[in-house]
Amino acid sequence: MSEEHGNLIKSPKQLVVMVFASFFVPLIIIAFLMVYVGSGKNKGADAEAANHLIKPVAMLDFKDASGPKVFKTGEEIYKQACASCHASGAAGAPKFGDAGGWSARLGRGYDGLLTSLVKGKGAMPARGGTSASDISDYELGRAVVYLAASAGGKFPEPKAPEVKAEAKAEAK
Repeated sequence: MSEEHGNLIKSPKQLVVMVFASFFVPLIIIAFLMVYVGSGKNKGADAEAANHLIKPVAMLDFKDASGPKVFKTGEEIYKQACASCHASGAAGAPKFGDAGGWSARLGRGYDGLLTSLVKGKGAMPARGGTSASDISDYELGRAVVYLAASAGGKFPEPKAPEVKAEAKAEAK
């Protein structure tokens, strides 16, 4: 029989060297590849792009049901519910800050705009697609004032709803 296909490892010393080489050589190659790939890129722009790609589709807003109601500002409501259409003008929605697009609508006044928002108008669903348990009429009114102000409207901020006496006593 020929010894052509015999064992390559003939001593314990060779075994130790082969185990060491088979484990550490790939690790060293991977480390060099990581350095090579990462060395030629602008880290700031890539990090920004990566953050944009992996950002969540929606944000959860956990609320303490027993705590007092904290009302959101008009800008927060705009960003949460209105910007998806009014930032781009989707489905004929007047764009944020476009005085020409808002001029005829501002003529109806605050109450007319709020009624259109609460009941829905055209492609805009009732309450802007939100539920009454998530966004109150007062908060919707604040969003109307915020949007109108961006286009030159001068509506006063709506009055905050009265907190019930029971809620005040529980808060204390």
